[in-house]
Amino acid sequence: MSNKIQHIAVIRLSAMGDVAMTVPILRAFVAQYPKIKITIISVPFYKPFFEDLPNVSFFAFDSKNRHKGVVGLFRLFQDLKELHIDTFADLHNVLRSKFLRKLFRFSGISTAFVDKGRAEKAALTRAKYKIFKPVLSMFERHANVFKELGFPIDLSNPTFPPKQNLDSRTLVLTGEKNQKWIGIAPFAQYDSKVYPLDLMQDVIDKLSEKVAYKIFLFGGGKVEIEQLDSLSNQRENVVTIAGKINFKQELQLISNLDIMLSMDSGNAHIAAMLGLKVITLWGATHPFAGFSPFNQPLENALVSDRNLFPKLPTSVYGNKKVESYESAMRTILPKTVVEKITTSLK
Repeated sequence: MSNKIQHIAVIRLSAMGDVAMTVPILRAFVAQYPKIKITIISVPFYKPFFEDLPNVSFFAFDSKNRHKGVVGLFRLFQDLKELHIDTFADLHNVLRSKFLRKLFRFSGISTAFVDKGRAEKAALTRAKYKIFKPVLSMFERHANVFKELGFPIDLSNPTFPPKQNLDSRTLVLTGEKNQKWIGIAPFAQYDSKVYPLDLMQDVIDKLSEKVAYKIFLFGGGKVEIEQLDSLSNQRENVVTIAGKINFKQELQLISNLDIMLSMDSGNAHIAAMLGLKVITLWGATHPFAGFSPFNQPLENALVSDRNLFPKLPTSVYGNKKVESYESAMRTILPKTVVEKITTSLK
């Protein structure tokens, strides 16, 4: 099949981290198959993720107007057909993308879709008869979609983009780089994945005692910005970035960090796709579910104590609450987090 394919449409909508996880796959693909064109279909906000990838075009999914509802999906199909798509790769596998797959198949265009491994993940997260072992990572699952289309991808020697230049607005916040730059993203979509803020305050305070470090705090929204300002504690070498620069500028800054500390959230995947060292903290979720950041060793994932909380992981995404498990992340000691960061920076 692959010798007939010159143009692949790839769809991945949804959350920021999920979309960021496609970037290392596409970067490897275009390096190994430089003559094949890719059109990535995603939310307009995520366009900066893909701008440096050769042979990759971005198609904005307009969920509020042109591509809204069933009629909108028909329009999306027609819009894509005009691009002379040879095959359709579904990295999302939800109702909307399944509908598009059917339209492509009915028109004689081949398709392939990601197997999310729901049964294995359910076995990993259930309370009784838990099967505690790693499932296939989402990166491997995405790569398998392209393999099915005739394009096996080697992920063993990944490449990453060069560090980006910071514009004048960002440099006003950061200053010139003469220290180790540490990014910290202390929030996540669900509370069960968020390290307690009093413990995070302890981590930030201990790191900021070292004049060789400069710390940048990432987040978004009024409430998070207020919390970040509190965490910064008016220290000169701790800077709240949230709300002060746009998303593209944030990506430029992240590419210049030396390390990122993140929850199981989008910032971890953004930092990883840019080639950073990433330290992640895990509460209700666990890296065994396949969402560990790209190209990061398992020891960079600091997990809650399963001896004290044996039902962990209780959820794939962190959206399920389990009574008496609210304090699970308190078993990850601030001292452990600080030591992991300082050791990684040496």
